[in-house]
Amino acid sequence: MDLFLKAAIEEAELGLKEGGIPIGSVIVIDNKIVGRGHNRRVQKGSAILHAEMDCLENAGRLTAKDYQRATLYSTLSPCDMCSGTALLYKIPKIIIGENKTFQGPEAYTKSRGIKLEILQDKTCIDLMEKFIKDRPELWNEDIGV
Repeated sequence: MDLFLKAAIEEAELGLKEGGIPIGSVIVIDNKIVGRGHNRRVQKGSAILHAEMDCLENAGRLTAKDYQRATLYSTLSPCDMCSGTALLYKIPKIIIGENKTFQGPEAYTKSRGIKLEILQDKTCIDLMEKFIKDRPELWNEDIGV
């Protein structure tokens, strides 16, 4: 398994242990993790703290050149907000653990020049399927249903 996806999965598992939604993310520049995070909407009472947003916040301020050579990893297909942030900062590549349980605006993201690599990782799929089954109300809140 890809070490960076493994780190994102560790973040997702941490979020679940904290009582939140099991989605994790890391941002990698020059083969090094510079930020990591997980969905903390429940833990922080936040409207916007998805895994990718938490990851980017934890990376701190980066230069435009840093973002332009970064890869964003997420255990789940990024939503409109998180995809928009990747577009805003011109992150060229997103590696997605799975998009079976949820698919963000992947076609639009690709049309804007971001390369997507979708892994359909069994660990990511199993983690989300179990969570959605066990906590459908929390999942529906997170995706705006």
